Amino acid sequence: MLLATVLLSAALVPQAPGPAAPAPGPVPPGVTAADLPAPPSGAAAPYLDAGIAAFKKRRFAAARAEFEKAEAADPQSAAAAYYLGYTHYKMGEPSRRMNANKEKAKELFAKAFGLDPAFRPTWGR
Repeated sequence: MLLATVLLSAALVPQAPGPAAPAPGPVPPGVTAADLPAPPSGAAAPYLDAGIAAFKKRRFAAARAEFEKAEAADPQSAAAAYYLGYTHYKMGEPSRRMNANKEKAKELFAKAFGLDPAFRPTWGR
């Protein structure tokens, strides 16, 4: 229910002019713009898209590089931190033990949800 509310309300978040801005929609009762997750900044968005595309092809090193660029472009991006963390996790996944990649993933997941506790990955825009 919360996810549906957030998705329906996403159109109400003010956005900088850019491509494909969603049309405004009705505001569900009790939801304010402060309740909604921030959309990725324009600077990070192309890197996030490229990283997601590489990740879907299981090209984790390329995905990591793109997500690192996204994080550098917008250090406050929960999406960049989350996707970079998940990429590190997948790179460390073959080992059943804790390793450097899994430790890094843990740090990045904590950062992502610290920046935006309501963040939910979409894996395709």
